Amino acid sequence: MRNTRRTTRRTTLRSAAVAAGAATLLALPVGSAFADSPAVPEPEVLPGIEQPSVDPSVPPTTAPTPPPPVGSKPVAQPKPGVRTYVTTVKLADGSVAKVYRISSNHYEADILAGSTKLDTLVSKGGAASYGQSNGLHVVLQPNGTVTSWMDGSPKPKPKSKPEPQPQRYVKPEIRKESSVRIALPDWRVAKLVDGTHGKRAEISRPDGRLLAVIDPERPSTYQDGWTYKLVRDGKRVKFVVIDGKGGGNSWVYDFNGRLIEKYTVAPAR
Repeated sequence: MRNTRRTTRRTTLRSAAVAAGAATLLALPVGSAFADSPAVPEPEVLPGIEQPSVDPSVPPTTAPTPPPPVGSKPVAQPKPGVRTYVTTVKLADGSVAKVYRISSNHYEADILAGSTKLDTLVSKGGAASYGQSNGLHVVLQPNGTVTSWMDGSPKPKPKSKPEPQPQRYVKPEIRKESSVRIALPDWRVAKLVDGTHGKRAEISRPDGRLLAVIDPERPSTYQDGWTYKLVRDGKRVKFVVIDGKGGGNSWVYDFNGRLIEKYTVAPAR
């Protein structure tokens, strides 16, 4: 009988606790019940193992950032474009556009009326930029050129770069060689040649055997008492023959073979 009463009492207390818990849960609002429940269950503490205590005055430690590898180069940051002045263009209404180059495909144009800046046109990536104010139309082309016109005036066509013309082949002038043969006072023969490398004289015997050649680099030669030389007279070259045996008489020829001068030395008394 004693055991029966203990069992009944334990069952009654357990039922009362369950009923009290259920009543407390029903008394709370629905939202408060989801808000109070933790999103992640707390870890179970096993007997004999204490949870580490956290001091709120000590900041949490973070893992140190590893240094960059030795020899690695820092990544270069892109430099901003530099606004470089190009030119000033007078517009159709008397105002001006100051053009600036930012990069190869980026231009800007400040529209100014006196010292007042009205607008700034920006052309980037190969696209033209358009502006309009009080009947004035302004276009900034991708190559940095500016065109403008007023209402009622025809729109000017953009200037295109002239296409390079193919170079004409100029055939080099081939200078033909001309020559003339003359009989000299000493019975030798001179061939006066006007060639591609200048004038020269070829001295030979009557049978055709070549004795000497004179030209501007080697302008004279001496053969058996006779002197043969080339003399420049202004733009003209003369061929001179001097008789050293006969006292110095001389003959002067042009390169057409004509005898143009003759000098005779008076005999000594």
